[in-house]
Amino acid sequence: MKKFVQTFFEVEKYRSSLRQELIAGLTTFLSMAYIVSVHPQILSQTGMPFSACVTATISVCFFSSIAMGIYANNPILLGPSLSLSSFFTFTLVKSQGVPWEIALGATFWVGVVFFILSLFKIREKLALSVPHSIKNALVCGIGLFIAFIGLKESSLIVHSDETFLKAHSLTAENGTFLIGLAITCLMLVLRLKGALLLSIVVVSLMCFPLGRFWGEKTLLNYKGVFSLPDWSLFAQMDLLGSLQYSFWPVLFSIAFVDLFESLGGVLGIAKSGPLVSEDGIQPRGLKKSLLVDAFATAWAGLSGSSSALCFLESLSGIRAGGKTGLTALTGAFLFLPFLFLSPLLSMIPHIATAPVLVVIGSYMMKSAVDIEWDKPEEALPAFIVILLIPLSFSIIQGIIWGFLFYAALKLVMGKGRELSPYMYCLCFFCVLFLVGEWF
Repeated sequence: MKKFVQTFFEVEKYRSSLRQELIAGLTTFLSMAYIVSVHPQILSQTGMPFSACVTATISVCFFSSIAMGIYANNPILLGPSLSLSSFFTFTLVKSQGVPWEIALGATFWVGVVFFILSLFKIREKLALSVPHSIKNALVCGIGLFIAFIGLKESSLIVHSDETFLKAHSLTAENGTFLIGLAITCLMLVLRLKGALLLSIVVVSLMCFPLGRFWGEKTLLNYKGVFSLPDWSLFAQMDLLGSLQYSFWPVLFSIAFVDLFESLGGVLGIAKSGPLVSEDGIQPRGLKKSLLVDAFATAWAGLSGSSSALCFLESLSGIRAGGKTGLTALTGAFLFLPFLFLSPLLSMIPHIATAPVLVVIGSYMMKSAVDIEWDKPEEALPAFIVILLIPLSFSIIQGIIWGFLFYAALKLVMGKGRELSPYMYCLCFFCVLFLVGEWF
């Protein structure tokens, strides 16, 4: 059996070992295990049952990572994207009033379309045609969006009739959040493995006295530990409804955000890993990885989750020595026990996950250094993207206006030839999206 595993995953070819791959899988799992509590908390705000959101999250992590390990033989784990779940929940469902069944149907169709486009490498060409400044700005804008959601969930930032937003006075609840954020940062500075997951546990315990000894609201209530998986969201998406003309903007917006995030994840991991092919130029198994990524998105819609993608946390496992799909398989199986822990996970208050959202947002800001700030035609559209995403509470608005402003500047400067045909195509769809919103 050991020999079969080594041969199947070509462990010796990549100068690895079974022990090295297992340790790498555990390392990646600890780095991204926070998703099993954070993602369901965000997604359940659409009205979907929390326990079913937990099951959907684990299902996506497990089956997608298994596919990546066996089919693409890459040490990359997949799971629901926090930025896409925030977009799904706060932009589509809560802000635009899209029924979650429609949003799930759109997610499924996006996965199917991406699978077809990946077969012919069109998806890759579309994403690569977008200017680097816009792609980096998109990462930064989404990072600010996620961090803002964390501050909102903690009640540190609240609505104001005079100034739109303001900092809330110090309370027991947001005071606990601030202490939790400090503890989370300390864990990261000390480079503790699984720091984000550990911080959720610590801050949850800190919430026990709230409503009992001090504070107005009781945030932590015992609801049990074990339960059977809740598959009530499986195949609940509205496939036909999501194809109605009135919901085409929903399909378009999900595809837009997913397109750049998913390819950016694969390329980012390969670049930083590095996981390159034998020619040393492009990521190893790029086409297979993108096919798995597309399958993950379709499976997410079917399971009852927002879109999935390759997690950048996979880099922690790669740096620990992971080189083959055995790393992905190891991490995938470590998610399975959480299928039976939804009551325990539902006890975790929003304040406990809010520090994680803020920290993840800070991680994404590092892309700002790659924006050419000394070139106005690159910097100004990038700034618009970064500014509009959190202020409009909409990722798609930042993308659209950033694209159109970038293209307009290039045309006015007489540099229209620098824009690829794919970029013109994307701008055309941006205009269609805006026309659909206005009329």
